[in-house]
Amino acid sequence: MPRYLLNATIIGVLFLIALPSSRCFAADAATADEEVAYKRVINDRVGKIVAKLGVDDAAKRARVHKLIENYYFGLREIHDARDAKVNDAAQTPARDATIANAWNKVAQDQAALKLVDLHRGFLARLTVELTPAQVEQVKDGLTYGVVRITYDRYLELLPDLNEEQKREILATLIEARENAMDGGSSDEKHAIFGKYKGRINNYLSSQGFDLKAAEETLVGQRKVVTPKQ
Repeated sequence: MPRYLLNATIIGVLFLIALPSSRCFAADAATADEEVAYKRVINDRVGKIVAKLGVDDAAKRARVHKLIENYYFGLREIHDARDAKVNDAAQTPARDATIANAWNKVAQDQAALKLVDLHRGFLARLTVELTPAQVEQVKDGLTYGVVRITYDRYLELLPDLNEEQKREILATLIEARENAMDGGSSDEKHAIFGKYKGRINNYLSSQGFDLKAAEETLVGQRKVVTPKQ
């Protein structure tokens, strides 16, 4: 084969090797679309939180919006890295379950440390911009208002609660919110609240409350009896 043809063939092969396949382009496009959609969802979610704060200054409002957005992005980065490591650990052969569990714990611990730094930095910067009451609103916005919803539910379920018991319930729910803020998904946030609600239920049982009976009583009170025609 003439040298110029050989060189052209080699260049053509190298070009084809270097050229991404249509499948790669499609995958990249899908990933880009998902990223745009994710950022749009976060922007809308943060916008709703910020709108309730009553911040009149446009510059401050923009700074707060960016702070909360970056918090969401930071959470995703940490949780994605954690989940990838947990998934890798799960691929370990069954005979090496001890090693897999150890790697799983390492991934969880590393993520927990990063979440502590992210959480503290976020609240510190938020405190510079907002009043304590507004910071509380942001925390509630990040956790779907579960503290107030759950607290009001306990008050409705157990009208005989004394002030000390009410304080204990509210304090436990606020502690739950502080941890749930760092959850990577709605399910994870609700699971954290679920754990703390279990703690509250145990506390109330120790105080002599029968939650099952209280629930049945409340359901009975809500029944609407349709009068006979």
